[in-house]
This record gives sequence, structure tokens and C-alpha cells, in this order.
Amino acid sequence: MRELTVDLGERSYPIYIGEGLLREASSYFHRHGISTKSPIMIITNEHIAAHYLAPLQAELEAGGYKVHSEVIPAGESSKSLDMLGELVGKALEAGLDRKSAIVALGGGVVGDLAGFVAASYMRGIKFIQLPTTILAHDSSVGGKVAVNHSLAKNIIGAFHQPEFVLYDLRTLQTLPLREVKAGLSEVVKHGLIWDAEFVDWCEEHANELLSLDPDALGYALHKGCGVKAIVVSQDETEQGLRAILNLGHTIGHALEAVAGYNELLHGEAISIGMVGSARLAMKFGVPVQVYEQTKRTLAKLGLPVVLPEEFDVDKVMSAMMHDKKFAEGTMVFVLPTAIGQVEIRRDIPVEWVREVVEQLKLEDEQQ
Repeated sequence: MRELTVDLGERSYPIYIGEGLLREASSYFHRHGISTKSPIMIITNEHIAAHYLAPLQAELEAGGYKVHSEVIPAGESSKSLDMLGELVGKALEAGLDRKSAIVALGGGVVGDLAGFVAASYMRGIKFIQLPTTILAHDSSVGGKVAVNHSLAKNIIGAFHQPEFVLYDLRTLQTLPLREVKAGLSEVVKHGLIWDAEFVDWCEEHANELLSLDPDALGYALHKGCGVKAIVVSQDETEQGLRAILNLGHTIGHALEAVAGYNELLHGEAISIGMVGSARLAMKFGVPVQVYEQTKRTLAKLGLPVVLPEEFDVDKVMSAMMHDKKFAEGTMVFVLPTAIGQVEIRRDIPVEWVREVVEQLKLEDEQQ
């Protein structure tokens, strides 16, 4: 087992990464002071529930916990105010109190939604992340929780840190290949913003990652979570440094909104967004090799690097104007300066962004 710490002083918490950890879940709950006197609620989706909900619930009940569970529809559309209201009602019916905990068993959607339920219920109760996707190595760390609005992704949210993150790598074995690829997008992102050697490693070990080789996957997720933990420890509420984690997200979130949160997976949209950011960086003199390696590495992992033809550029641009990273009339982008290094630019001309979005639709892009 590998262990990391998100260093937030008195609110620091560990990330445990290993195989078979869900079978020992109750021992971790006890270790971190989760009360057996107050009921807890597991929130998961229909796909994850079929594989892991019953054994997890049995393990926790054997450890003395009174467990309720709620199963939501899979997909980004569940991150809504309607679903939030429904789950708060279920928590009340189950008798959750201020000593209770919400347990997120699933990927990014489940974690974001369950975390926001925990953040808002009785003004905040305990929250535990049990990620079951590769993508969730990013979203389960750092305490960003939210639901979507039809005009913008994650626009209604909070910062609410988990008590701990328990990452059982065996849960990744049941992921569809498309979700494996999408999750690896955020793995590469952590290298692109922080560690050039790790980007090289991801490119060299693409086949092992795609085949879910346990050694390669454990190493990659430990590296990715490690970068996230360092950044969050230095800037919990995104006043500065943490914004670098948004590489590819300005374009990516806009694509998700235009697609109605169903056509593109989050990691797929971010992949296209990171290629766009690297192309935009070329306008500031960043070498073309940065763009080429970004695109090549993502493509090698089976990720999209061009924008589907049916996406309307005007709608994509409009969605970007609703993004949290659009402020005071300027467009804010995280741009690479080299592989493994990025900067935050707040001076991006809108016409440059439009040009890049249009270029992303070309199959054979010209340099």
C-alpha cells in the first residue's frame, strides 16, 4: 500500500492507495474517528453499486456501523440541484446528524455530488472518498465539491475536505476502456503541469496503463495524487497556485456544457482542452515541441485530440464566458511554458481563443 498526506495543518488527511482496501474499510473508518453511534450514508451510482455496494455495506455493518445507501443514475447529469435536494431528503429520512458521515463510492460525479451533500447538510458533516475510477484520483483529492448548472459546470459548489481517501485499485478492473482512457487524461495533466519526466514515463508505459497493469497503475496514480496533494497543501481554496490544476479545463468545461454533459466524458474534454492550451501557448512563443508532445502523449493513450465537427464554435465560446475562470472581461488560461511547467495568463484575447477552437476542429492541423 502507498500512502500520501494532504497537508492542511489540523485538517490534514491521508490518501491510501492499494489493492483490496475496501475489504478493510471499517478499520479505516474506526481509525479516523467515524462514529458508530450516528448513521452513515453511502452514495454511489447504479454501475458501481452492482459490483461493490453490497460487500462494502456488509463490511461496514460488521464493523458496527448503521449504513444507509442511495444509488443515483450514472453520468454527469446526476450532478444537479434536483439530485442534491433529493439526497438531502434521504439523509433526513435516514436520521443523519452532525456526527454522521457521507461516503462517496464511485468516480468524479459521485464524489462531487456526495461531497456537496456533506458540505451543505446541517452546514457540513464528515465526508469520506472511496474512488473507483482513474479519473477520481484527481477529483477525490482536494475537497472541491459541486453540482452543475445548465449553463456552466461546477458553478454551484464548495470546498469541503474529506476525512480520508481510500483508493482500492481493484475497483478499476471493472472500468470500461473508454473510462480508463478518460481517467488517464488527468494523470497526464499532473505531469504536464509539474513533472516532465512523468509525462515521458506515461508515453513510454501507455500500453501498461491502458491494460491496467497493477504496478504501472499504482505508480501513476501515486504520482498523480502526489502532485495534487502538494498543490492543494499550498493553496487549498485556489487563490493562486491551485489554479494550475485547471490546465485544459477552460476549453474542456465549455465542451462538456455544450455537449449537455453526456456526449464527452470529462477526461476526453480535458484532453482536447489541453491540446488547445498548448496550441494557444505557441502564440506566446512556447516551442511547438510542447504542443506536439502534449498531443502525441494523449493520443497514445487513446484520447481525443481534435474537436468533433458537430461542435458549434459560437456555443463553445459562449460557454467559456460562463466559466468561473472568465473574469473582468478577460479570458484566464493555464498555459504550458514547457513540458512540466505552466503559467496562469489573464490576458488572453478572445479572438485567439476562437481561432484555437476553430483549429481544434481540423483533422490535419497545420502548425
